[in-house]
Amino acid sequence: QLQLVESGGGLVQPGGSLRLSCAASGNSLNYYAIGWFRQAPGKEREGIACINGIGGSTNYADSVKGRFTISRDNAKNTAYLQMNSLKPEDTAVYYCAAKYGVVCDFSAMNYWGKGTLVTVSS
Repeated sequence: QLQLVESGGGLVQPGGSLRLSCAASGNSLNYYAIGWFRQAPGKEREGIACINGIGGSTNYADSVKGRFTISRDNAKNTAYLQMNSLKPEDTAVYYCAAKYGVVCDFSAMNYWGKGTLVTVSS
């Protein structure tokens, strides 16, 4: 059973950067597509970034495109979300998720972490 644990959240000023990590255990991430989601207070959870399995093709929500970068290190069984030029509206709980099979599909994730809080405020 794949288990995911996020880390790296915290308080950051507008314009700042954070890197979130998603450490996997219980299975190798090699054959999983990995997604990052977020849920802001009072809003629905949204998929913001996804990376395919072998090959590493990525896609992003328009709200984060050009500012966030998803990556993976299969040797470390870990995925990352580099977040730059952060805005107050990026404040949310951030979750990583995975689905078996290399192709990204935000709607088909079936393994989830518990989330890490990112607060963007001065």
